[in-house]
Amino acid sequence: MDTNLQSAFHLSQLAHPLLKASGAGNIVFVSSITSVVSVNSQFAVYAASKAAMNQLTRNLACEWAKDSIRVNAVAPWFIRTPLTTPSLDDENILKEVLNRTPMRRVGEPGEVSSVVAFLCLPAPGFLTGQVICIDGGMSVNGFSMG
Repeated sequence: MDTNLQSAFHLSQLAHPLLKASGAGNIVFVSSITSVVSVNSQFAVYAASKAAMNQLTRNLACEWAKDSIRVNAVAPWFIRTPLTTPSLDDENILKEVLNRTPMRRVGEPGEVSSVVAFLCLPAPGFLTGQVICIDGGMSVNGFSMG
């Protein structure tokens, strides 16, 4: 909770005056797909902290809109990083990840960073309070008959 939620809250509180003074600030939190969809593993506290971050995103977006500060979050699924490599090297885990992902592949870091960069541009100026899943369709994947 300290790392995932409290640090996001406290850092955003510290940044608020500077972002307000800039006249057009942006905060982009990094959440997780586990905040949106259960992955049936040992991540209950992690998932809960990220779900709380999603709600923090929504509340700060409403609270700080008057200050021209947009607040959004990205929620990645499996992205190929040093942290996920041990899991993805396990054939059983990789198979399960790919089976749950309609695009049938793992995401790449640039696919997350490009969304974060976009959110910081002026172009999405009316976009705030959103949690954007970067998951190859995993979060919207329904039951498959085959």
